[in-house]
Order: sequence, then structure tokens, then C-alpha cells
Amino acid sequence: VYSGSKKLTDKDKNMSADIGKLLLSPTRTYAPVIKKIIEKIGVKNINGIIHCSGGAQTKVLHFIDNIHIIKDNMFDLPPLFKLIQQESGTSWEEMYKVFNMGHRMELYVNEQIANDIINISKSFNVDAKIIGRVENAEDKKLTINSEFGEYIY
Repeated sequence: VYSGSKKLTDKDKNMSADIGKLLLSPTRTYAPVIKKIIEKIGVKNINGIIHCSGGAQTKVLHFIDNIHIIKDNMFDLPPLFKLIQQESGTSWEEMYKVFNMGHRMELYVNEQIANDIINISKSFNVDAKIIGRVENAEDKKLTINSEFGEYIY
């Protein structure tokens, strides 16, 4: 039984479309962007690619060992995720484990080529930026620093 206070046809003042359209809109494909990146910088220069759907911001933990990933420059949170959190009462720590939080694709590369990747992405009208860094560690670890707090996984 639905217990939320919103209808799919409701529109929040901070959102570009009604709630239903935002929830049901298809995910953008990154295939053309990734293809161009591989063509320009080469697959050997990419240490990892993570699509943050189906595992959200913690998905990377399935693919690392002895690395600490710090995400401390995330994209602004789309209003839809704030609404989901408010309606559900889910903790922000859990939200980062369940939802991509508007941050969908990660490429792990040497910092020297990051700007090339950002420029390629922007040529497709897809915003991109350096959102963090990787450090050596004794075990795998992820730290997310966001406007809602610091979360360690």
C-alpha cells in the first residue's frame, strides 16, 4: 500500500518535470562517450569503469582490494533524491548505497588525463568532473563526503 504524500502527477518547484516523469525517464546511455574516450586515450589508460546503477555509490567496493576511494567533490544532488529521502525517511548513508544520487558513471584514470576525459564528455553535453581520488590502503574502503555528512563503507 502506497503511503507517500506525493502523486506521480505532482510537480515540485525544484524539479523540471512531474515526479512520475522523473522517476520513469530512461537512463542516458554513456556508450558513445565511453567509445570516444577509448578511441582518444586508449583502454590501457583506464584503470576502471563503474556504472553506478545497480549498486549505487558503493558499487566500486565489489571491484577493489587494498584501495581507499574518497569521493569528496560529488555532483549536486538532483531534487528527486532529496524528495525520495524525505518521503521514505531513509538515512543518507543508505541512500548512497541504494541510489546513484545523480552520479552515474565513474572512470578511474591517472589525473593527468582527467581533463581530456572531461572535455570529451562535455562534447556530448554530458557534465563531468573529478569527484575524488584513490589512495593505497590495507583493505578496501570508500569514503563519501557530501552535504549530508561523511559516510565510510
